[in-house]
Amino acid sequence: MLASYPDLRGKVVFITGGGNGIGGAMTRAFAEQGSLVAFVDIAEDASTRLADLVHRETGAKPLCLPCDLRDIAALQKSIQEAAARLGDIAVLVNNAGNDDRHAIGSVTTAYWDDRIAVNQRHMFFAAQEVFPIMKRRGGGSIINLSSIIWKIKQTDAPIYSMSKASIHGLTRAIARDFGHAGIRVNTILPGAVWTERQKQLWLNPQMERDVMAGQCLQARIEPEDVAQLALFLASDASRMCTAQEFTVDAGWS
Repeated sequence: MLASYPDLRGKVVFITGGGNGIGGAMTRAFAEQGSLVAFVDIAEDASTRLADLVHRETGAKPLCLPCDLRDIAALQKSIQEAAARLGDIAVLVNNAGNDDRHAIGSVTTAYWDDRIAVNQRHMFFAAQEVFPIMKRRGGGSIINLSSIIWKIKQTDAPIYSMSKASIHGLTRAIARDFGHAGIRVNTILPGAVWTERQKQLWLNPQMERDVMAGQCLQARIEPEDVAQLALFLASDASRMCTAQEFTVDAGWS
């Protein structure tokens, strides 16, 4: 454990896409801090394995709720179930997304709508759902996951890039709307994070050379690097940080 945040112990944390990748690292990191973690994910087998692993490591088993975030009603139900079973949610991590590659000429309206639903829409409705819960408890922290992809002008994922660029607009708008209730809202922009999915789909010698050419620091960014920043933004250590972007990209963007 790199840093300890005693105020996170016992706090209820809800993470979308918390079954693997960056979200999985966050599930583990918050559990290690003694938080009560609930997460949703569409990957049920990976989520179950992660929950069992965290249970063995920490003695506390995260609440794992299968959910397809394209179904907003199911997401809302999962948030309410987590609050009913664990207590009022203090931290929402809007992490879930999918960076499938696509060419502009291949995009249909159906594909457009699906990518927006996967990468953007659920963040608004999750924040909407937790607002009265956080207001009731006297405050909270919402952390929205964006990406540097739109800043480096990558060309093979235009809808994903647009979705991720819009997330900080959401952060800034609801930070103003929610601030009176003591709720902070911030954005994390990861760079090239070496999740298992990234390694399986994209990793090759040329890609690694391209990434290192962009980064100032010549080392791979691990999911745990992003999780550590999320811990800080969730804790009272960042109590006056809101409406801000925080980047974890080794200096690329």
